[in-house]
Amino acid sequence: MLGIDLGGSSDLLTIGLVYVGILVAALWLAMIVWTYRDMRARSRDNLAQIGVAFMVALLTFPGWFVYLLVRPRETLSEAYERSLEEEALLQEIEEKPTCPGCGQRVKHDWQACAFCHTRLKKSCTHCNHLLELSWDLCPYCATIQSQDVQDDFLNLESLSYSAPQQQTPEPRISLRQNRPANTQSAEQVEFIDADDYEY
Repeated sequence: MLGIDLGGSSDLLTIGLVYVGILVAALWLAMIVWTYRDMRARSRDNLAQIGVAFMVALLTFPGWFVYLLVRPRETLSEAYERSLEEEALLQEIEEKPTCPGCGQRVKHDWQACAFCHTRLKKSCTHCNHLLELSWDLCPYCATIQSQDVQDDFLNLESLSYSAPQQQTPEPRISLRQNRPANTQSAEQVEFIDADDYEY
């Protein structure tokens, strides 16, 4: 005889109840800890974190189910990543240049807007780099840009999408000899300086 009788039904029932009680207590405690951590990942409000943990501790499964229904949709890290993505998209949109005349998207290497013919940039008289219209000095070769040469590539023949009006033709300005040959075969287009555009 070992002195311990494990064969009795009352002893087995007691052990089973203790085991079930330990499992229920562990599950209850795990629900409280999980709820607190989950709320801490979704909100910086300490009162809300303690409040939901207390609600789950008091109501157990119904409280945990209510918390799952009303908890914030995304965590703080997910909200931060989303804000970074939105900021990157906004910055990308802002970096894309637009035409001051019609507001259409243009590219950085365009000399004129393809939609409204507004002049966007000019080329240097010496190195042919694209320059801003307001620059009177080329930052690439340090050549001073004269006002007469700034309008050198312009053709003042009018192209209009509306019905043609009788106007006195303005003189055409010939292209300089140092321009590429393919620019001479292009269709003559009227350009509008962005500085002179009326909004």
